[in-house]
Amino acid sequence: MTLATLLNILKKIIDICFVWIIIYYILKNIRRNVKFSMIFKGIIVIILIKIISDYFGFVTIGLLLEYVITWGPLALIIIFQPEIRTALEQLGKTNLLGRHKTLTVSEREKVVTELGQSLEYLRKNRIGALIVFERDTSLLNYIEKAKKIYAEFSNELLCSIFFPDNPLHDGGVIIQGDKITCAGAVFPTTVDMKFSKRLGTRHRAAIGISEESDALAVVVSEETGRISVAAGGKLSYNLSIDEVKLMILEELMPKSETFIVEKDEPEEDDIDEIN
Repeated sequence: MTLATLLNILKKIIDICFVWIIIYYILKNIRRNVKFSMIFKGIIVIILIKIISDYFGFVTIGLLLEYVITWGPLALIIIFQPEIRTALEQLGKTNLLGRHKTLTVSEREKVVTELGQSLEYLRKNRIGALIVFERDTSLLNYIEKAKKIYAEFSNELLCSIFFPDNPLHDGGVIIQGDKITCAGAVFPTTVDMKFSKRLGTRHRAAIGISEESDALAVVVSEETGRISVAAGGKLSYNLSIDEVKLMILEELMPKSETFIVEKDEPEEDDIDEIN
C-alpha cells in the first residue's frame, strides 16, 4: 500500500467525520428547538407519503408531492427565516462549557436557597416574575438588549427587580451561574396552539425561550401566585417551591456529577436517615 493510497483513505475518513459532525449538530439543534422538530417531522411524513404513492402508483398525489419536494426547501427558507437565523446564531454562541457547570455544590445550593426565598415572597404578595437560567445555549442575544446588572444572585435583589414600581419588573431576568446578568429581558412568546389561551404573556415567554434554547424558565403568576417551570417547550404548572428547587438543582448539576450520583448506591445509614 503506497503513501498516496493511505492519504486518500485518510481524506475519505476525515470527509465522512465532517459530514457526521454536521449531521450531529443539525439533529442536536432540531431536538432542542420545538419548531424545528415539528418541521423535521413534517418533512419525514411528506417523504413517507411520497414513497407510498410511488409504490402504489398514485399519480395525482405523487405529482403534487413532487412539486412540494421541488419548491418546499425554498418555501421553508422564506417562511421560517427567523427560526433558521436564530438556529445559526445559536451555533456560533453555544457555550461548550456552560456557566452553570463551574458551580460547586455549595454554590448551587445557595442559588436554589435564595431562589426559594424569592419565590416564597413573590408568591405570597402576588408579584409576577420571570426568571431564566442559562444552560448550554447562550442567551447573549437577549442579554445585549436588556439592562445589564451582573450581580450576585440574592433574594433581596431578585425581589426588588420584580417589585411593581420597578421599571424593569415587566421583563425577565437571566441567570448565568450564580450571577444575575441582566433584567428587563424580552423573550419570544410561543405560538404553539396546544397551550391554553388563558396563559399570560410571562408564561408564553417562558415557553418561548425554552423552545428557542435549553434554558430553564421559572414563572410566578401575578394573578394567582402559582409557580411554573418551562423547559424544552413544555410547561410544568402550579408547582410547589420545593418541587421547583429540586428541579432547578437537578438541572444545574453537571453531567459528570449526575453520573456519579446515579452510580453510587446508598449506604445502610443513608437509607435509615431517609426512612
